[in-house]
Amino acid sequence: MGPLTMSRKVVVLGSTGSIGVSTLDLFEQSKVPVEILALAAGRNVERLAQQALHWRPKLAVIEDESLLGELRERLAGSGVKAAAGPQAVIDAAAMGADWVMSAIVGAAGLAPTLAAARTGAVVALANKESLVCAGPELLRIAREAGGTVIPVDSEHSAIFQVLQPACLDRVARLILTASGGPFRTWTREQMAAATPEQAIAHPNWSMGAKISVDSASMMNKGLEMIEASYLFDTPEERIGVVIHPQSVIHSLVEYTDGSTLAQLGPPDMRSPISYAYSWPERLAWPAKPLDLGAYGQLTFEDPDLARFPLLGVAREALRLAGGAPTAMNAANEVAVAAFLDRQIGFLDIAASVEGTLERMNGVGDLGVTAGDVLDTAMMIDGSARRIAAEVVAQKRRPN
Repeated sequence: MGPLTMSRKVVVLGSTGSIGVSTLDLFEQSKVPVEILALAAGRNVERLAQQALHWRPKLAVIEDESLLGELRERLAGSGVKAAAGPQAVIDAAAMGADWVMSAIVGAAGLAPTLAAARTGAVVALANKESLVCAGPELLRIAREAGGTVIPVDSEHSAIFQVLQPACLDRVARLILTASGGPFRTWTREQMAAATPEQAIAHPNWSMGAKISVDSASMMNKGLEMIEASYLFDTPEERIGVVIHPQSVIHSLVEYTDGSTLAQLGPPDMRSPISYAYSWPERLAWPAKPLDLGAYGQLTFEDPDLARFPLLGVAREALRLAGGAPTAMNAANEVAVAAFLDRQIGFLDIAASVEGTLERMNGVGDLGVTAGDVLDTAMMIDGSARRIAAEVVAQKRRPN
């Protein structure tokens, strides 16, 4: 199989975040022929302008409309058009690219991801919330448009790579690996006093603050269970989680003949990004080889649901189905933001999510009404955020 030579038209949503930066770095290192149509970011106007001046896309979009003037000033004379606002991000996603990296963090990534899927593009999905909030519909929309959704999360990419199409009916379990995050060995008492700085200090991966906190609480693994269920059409009871502190095995597929296949590699997000870009081929780039001898040993342990209750909350949301995963995700975003703002303690995140789901389920607010998938998801998301804000306010620490 020779090198990839055909140029592809690309849009990167969330270009200034860790996944977006890794994506552009991969293009740079691999020398793959690529035409960047658009770059979109949230608020980091300085980095977005630097990227736009380097890659010269047709369009650079900043979601925060108050920063449009600064973006235009930074791009003056470059020939790159500047735009701003949520609708401009959606328009960028729908520009007709061959390949769209969806790496906007949070539920804000849902609308542009759906827009990209409707064009028939290959959607490289790093936005967990798009699957959690509208997984079945997103996959259907992409399929009917003639496109494909390829997971970029290292865990789902691993499953995608070792799930043998001819043996789908012989899969016993999907097993997601988790590093355990920075609090893997902490007691609940220690976790209760954890600071945001401690929560975002991930031992293996370099990620944004929100995703790092999700790793510390293991909500990221809860979200990934829901994603895996939708992506690979697998019920909750056949999805397992194992703690693997070295983050070398990224996930496993267990078959009914007793065989378990795993995908291994150093903890570098450019590897799953490269597979998402080159699938079904493989992209040559100066990747660091895996040196198992240097690791010495790989270890595993079962997750402690008493210290990391959000894993159980996510399983229950997946069982409830309907709007429960969307509500859980929204409540978590509100709670994590409050923790990062030092309004609540670390353990209050899980309690706030549980409290939100209990209140919404009690009044029937988790049901899904017929209608547009985005409208439905955003309606449930909005309700959950309002209730979560009330729950968080009751837990707010005094200044």
